[in-house]
Formats: sequence, C-alpha cells, structure tokens
Amino acid sequence: MSAGIDIGTSTTKLIISRFSLMNTAGTTHVPRIEIVDKEILYKSPVFRTPLKDYSTIDVEGIEEIIRSQYELAGILPSQIETGAVIITGETATKRNASEMLHHLSSEAGDFLVATAGPDLEGIIAAKGSGAYESSGKSGKVIANIDIGGGTANIAVYKDKQLLGTCTMHIGGRLIEFNNGRVSSISPPVKRLLESYDISLEAGEPINETAVQFTTEFMAGSLARILNRQARPEDEVLLLGHLPNWQEDVDTIVFSGGISECMYRHEAEHEQVAHYDDIGIRLANSLMNNEMLKAFQWQEPIETVRATVLGAGTQTTEISGATIQVASHELPLKNVPIYQYSFHHDLQEGLNRLDEAIQHAIALYDSTEEGQNFALYISELPYMGFKDIQALAKAIIQMMESRPDPDQPIILCVQTDHAKVIGQTLTAMNVRQSIICIDQIDVETGDYIDIGKSLDSGVVPVVVKTLTFHSA
Repeated sequence: MSAGIDIGTSTTKLIISRFSLMNTAGTTHVPRIEIVDKEILYKSPVFRTPLKDYSTIDVEGIEEIIRSQYELAGILPSQIETGAVIITGETATKRNASEMLHHLSSEAGDFLVATAGPDLEGIIAAKGSGAYESSGKSGKVIANIDIGGGTANIAVYKDKQLLGTCTMHIGGRLIEFNNGRVSSISPPVKRLLESYDISLEAGEPINETAVQFTTEFMAGSLARILNRQARPEDEVLLLGHLPNWQEDVDTIVFSGGISECMYRHEAEHEQVAHYDDIGIRLANSLMNNEMLKAFQWQEPIETVRATVLGAGTQTTEISGATIQVASHELPLKNVPIYQYSFHHDLQEGLNRLDEAIQHAIALYDSTEEGQNFALYISELPYMGFKDIQALAKAIIQMMESRPDPDQPIILCVQTDHAKVIGQTLTAMNVRQSIICIDQIDVETGDYIDIGKSLDSGVVPVVVKTLTFHSA
C-alpha cells in the first residue's frame, strides 16, 4: 500500500495506491522482484493549502485533511508501507516546512520520503503527467513543465532518460488579489517589476498593465529557458541552476494547476473556490506566446494531480532479492550516497578506498556529528571468494575511521553481490549492523530511504533529492 501527499503553494491533495510485486526472473535465475502493477484506490478532492499566515503552514489543518481522507478511503495509517509526502513550490519556503514534513511522514504512515527538492518535483510531475512514458515511445525530447501556485518545475526526458531539470519562479499565486486590490506580490516578481521601473504595490488597485507584463514576461522567459537561450534579465525568475540539458526540446507538456486552467480536466469534479490570482492570466499568456507555440504541444494525462500521482506511484523502487539487511535497523531515512567506482580493477580500487571514505566523511560529516552515509560500490570486476574476503576486510577497516564507527555499515552494490558481501562481513564477526542492498541506481549527492523488509525478502527504496529552498 502506498500513499502520495502533495502539499503545494495553492492546493493539497492525496492518493492511495496498491502495488503488486512479482519475481520477473526465471526459476533458474537470480530472483528479481519488480513492481508489475499499480492500482489507484482513492483520489482525494483538491483542497486549498491551509496557511496560518504568509510564512507559516497550518500543520493542524493539513493533518485534518489527511485524517479525513484516510477515513473516507477506509485506510488506516498503519496500512501504508511506502509513499511520499512532497511539499512543492513556495510552500517549501515556509519556516515550518521541514518540521511539518517529518512530522507527517511518521504520523500518516510508514513513509519513506518527505522531500522538497525542486528538481525532484519536476521529475515526479513528469511521471504523473505521462511525459516520462511518452518519451519512451516517441523517441522525442519532451519537457514537462509543472506550474502551480509558486514555481514551474521543468524536467526534460528522452527515451525515459532524464536529460536535465530547471526550476523557475513562475506560478499563479505570485501575485494575489482581494476585492479588486493587490494583496500580495512574491519577492521575485517584485524584483522583476522594479528592474523595469514598473510600480505594483500590495494594497493598491490592480494595475492590469503591470500584471499583463508579468505574465507575458514569465511566458517569454520560460520559452527562452526551454530553448537554452536565457538572458540576464531571466535570472530573477530562476530558482537554482540554469537549464542543464544539452539536446533541443521537441515537445512540451504542461501539468500542474496552471495546466488545469488550460485543459479543464477537473471541470466535472467538485473543486475548491476560485482563486483570486494571476493563474488564468498566466495560462493565457503561455498559450498565446509565439515562441512556445513553435514547440509541439502534448496534452497531459493529469493536470493538477500530476505531482501527487507521481509521488504515490512512481517514487518507490524495489531492491534486488540478493540482499543482506539487519531488519531491526529499518526503516532508514535520508541516508546520503557516496559513489565509489572500482573501474573493474579490484586491487587498484582497494588502494584508493581509504581516500574515498575520508572524502565521504568530509562531505557528509565534516563536523563529526555522526552523520552516516551509504557507500555505493560500482564497476566491480569478476570476483572469486578470496576477492570478496579482501573487499569485505577493507570495508570493515575503512568504516572504523568514521566519527561514529558503531553506526550500521550501509552498502549499495551495483551488481548482484550484496548478499555475498553482506554474509562475508557477518562471517567476519563485524560488530556493526549490516545493510547491504543491490540493483539500485544512485550516485553521489542522492539520498535514499530504505523501508522495512517485505514478505518477498526485498526492501522498498526511494532515491531522492532532499532540499529546502529559501524565499
């Protein structure tokens, strides 16, 4: 059972799913457990995200929404074995965002991930909107642009391979109105207008010229980013890095609340009250922008629900069946990854291993507070029994140099060596707990969550980014 909860700038929604697992390898092969079916059991209505004030999330309000929806779905939190609480857009800048997420991830079920990385938001939305699947069928470069109340999260795919990401301050609630007057303007939009000597202040009557300039600039800036032709004036709308894909985009897919203004997928469903903001104006500017019209447009499978569907059904991977885990240590959350390649040369790799471990410690535990990490071992050569013993012995020695050497030794192995390495470490009477998994693709800078062992002997794993950005 999986749950996805998306707490966005404008809206909050939830889905409950059921996964089916199956051994997809033949009877004479090493078992490979995969998710073979995903069934959505319940979709919540779309709720307005409750806030106490501009900088504080109403945690009790969020909890009440989740509690009521679990009850309507006939689901207990204890039944949820995996899933994601994703906080998106401007909501991730609220001062109690991190506190709320980690509280919810334990209160709402055995969640593996509670995250706010803008790049991950884009990736998850692309999977929920259908852009990811479509990239595998069309052979084209497809950019999914998920635009909600506060941000536009771009993820570019080709053949189901992520080519790059970018996040922008583009969203429906970056200017809000109340009774014909401006009630709020986000800091990035404020800086944009000031750079063009355009006046728009909270409390003033709506200046349609300024609003139109803002939405048209957003549309033009997005088009330039998609074409990798960013100008200096576009930087005010960037949240983080410039676009990092290298191929030209062929097709664009819009998801999120703004795409709902374009496609009206939810028109027949009971929805929250109309939002007094620039959302509809922004949707019109995007649809009328000539540079954006030059791309091929593809309608999404989901609009406002793309992120929550991706969070509930697409974040979980399954480890290999050839693993060795100390079940009492699970679940583990927010474990940083350090990738180390042997380049198919065991002895040379062992010679460099101590230096790599020291670098991992410097990267993740420079203050020696005991932050553990997972060592991802890749490109191992063919190994005999003595080679496995030599590798295990080196790992034990190197892990003793950690500031807190009693922490579990967490290993991710690219190939199907996890069980034999884990058993060898155990046979050497290593005093630490051993978590040794395989068939998970990660790299330095990723974080993983490892869930409790399932009946099939595997563990669910979530690979993620973990970033809270500031306003």
